[in-house]
Amino acid sequence: MSKKQNQKNIVNDAIIKDIAEAVGSLEYGIVTIKVHETKIIQIDITEKKRFDDVWRIEGGGGI
Repeated sequence: MSKKQNQKNIVNDAIIKDIAEAVGSLEYGIVTIKVHETKIIQIDITEKKRFDDVWRIEGGGGI
């Protein structure tokens, strides 16, 4: 394997690891992968916090 190919694999492995960690850290949310000219250039993470049954207004909770 050439040096250039080895460096490319290291970068790809690092990106895959970052994406996996982003997905693994979310309970609810979105991971957006931005691609430019066939290369991943950015990962955006939008995390959602849900309070479905925890804060019922009629039960005295909420704002």
